[in-house]
Amino acid sequence: MGQLEFRSMTLDDVDAIVGIEQEVFAAPWTAEAFQNELKQNMFAKYMVMEMDGVILGYGGMWLIVDEAHVTNIAIREPYQGQGLGRRLLGEMMKTAHWLGARRMTLEVRVSNERAQRLYRRFGFAPSGLRPGYYSDNREDALIMWADLNPEVWTQAETAGTSEGEREQP
Repeated sequence: MGQLEFRSMTLDDVDAIVGIEQEVFAAPWTAEAFQNELKQNMFAKYMVMEMDGVILGYGGMWLIVDEAHVTNIAIREPYQGQGLGRRLLGEMMKTAHWLGARRMTLEVRVSNERAQRLYRRFGFAPSGLRPGYYSDNREDALIMWADLNPEVWTQAETAGTSEGEREQP
């Protein structure tokens, strides 16, 4: 296996990202949604994680003043369970911190215990519910927040082996 690389998502990546969406999520985002994020949303920051030119996963967030809101994080199915979600979330937290964010938030399905375990490992704590948040089945979303503290992601990246997956708004 080659070395993992993280870089900004480009419009050329959209088809591959939509493929991951369709592989991983019940209600995937469309190519148009990602194109709009990349071209029109000045708050959006999206990154891809790749190895040997193959995109294994991606993550997105909105950076508004000193807060980062995770919009999505996903790992291709064949690569799940290998700690890549942990690596990607750590990189997103580092990037948000570097860009001036002090806190990070996200929503996750209340039933997605795997992702919640990953987020808790990075210091995320529940702060409320969004009832009926997910359009595919009206499932509630758990709102979680974390302080962006380099000690947290450094410790979390090296501990444990299971990973979570993205939950989409």
